[in-house]
Amino acid sequence: MSVQMRRVASEEPAGPAYSTSAPETKGEAVLTAGVKIEPGTDYGFFTDSTVCIGCKACEAACKQWNQLPMDHLGLTETSYDNTGELEATTWRHVDFIEEFPSHDGGNGGGRNRWLLLSDVCKHCENAGCLEACPTGAIVRTEFGSVLIQQDICNGCKYCVPSCPFGVITVAKEQDGIAHKCTLCYDRLKAGLEPACAKACPTDSIQFGPVIELRERAEDRLRQVRQRGQSDAYLYGVPGGPGATGGVGSLNCFFLLTERPEAYNLPAEPELPSRRVLPATLTTVGAALFAGLATAFSIYRAAHDRRSVEGERR
Repeated sequence: MSVQMRRVASEEPAGPAYSTSAPETKGEAVLTAGVKIEPGTDYGFFTDSTVCIGCKACEAACKQWNQLPMDHLGLTETSYDNTGELEATTWRHVDFIEEFPSHDGGNGGGRNRWLLLSDVCKHCENAGCLEACPTGAIVRTEFGSVLIQQDICNGCKYCVPSCPFGVITVAKEQDGIAHKCTLCYDRLKAGLEPACAKACPTDSIQFGPVIELRERAEDRLRQVRQRGQSDAYLYGVPGGPGATGGVGSLNCFFLLTERPEAYNLPAEPELPSRRVLPATLTTVGAALFAGLATAFSIYRAAHDRRSVEGERR
């Protein structure tokens, strides 16, 4: 007897949205990802860039499940990548980093290559967007993900500059509120693997408990290095690149073979809140200096005036 799956993504015409009601299914992630999803456990993605083929199945699956509209129909004329970047209607994006040599033999010997990476919200351990949100619209879920409650978001955009990875975008032409990856919160509540990871044909995107994913990533990193890619590293694990400046570790982390900047990732991300105290001290210091300078100027003016009056007498 077949069971008909019920779509849970919102069909509101105002723009991209979602529902947190669970589909009528349980435990499917055990079959598709070998993971039993339980509240109280932090889940995330381990994305291995070395096996990404740029098929964009993850992008299509994300848009299909969340009923996000198509964007950027046609070619950009600068890249084969037709979506370009993470946006309010593109919550998962495959970066095409195209490196083609110049005619004079540039690019380190003239080797054509593409670097491919499926980028997404990092669901940071310490999320700058969550710190900055004034309405409480951004919360930490029972699965360790960072979620924007769209019925509470007022579109203030404080979260946009507070994300060191440039993930969040406000949908100006749709509903005027902030959007990003939800880690398929509605699917997790139903025991389903996130749509992007389920759709990935090469297992470049792997879903599971963050602790288990880190162990799996370390094993994979050793394999890649043994095969000759000695520059490979993990981006976003504790103590490594991407886990700096108060961000902590990333629940969605990556195996990379080039410097982070090549993938449009910051080498040393930092929470804006870390700059508040230095900026405050600088402002207070400047105010004190200005006050002292003003007081000294007044004193000198008064002293000079008294000197002139004394000479006249």
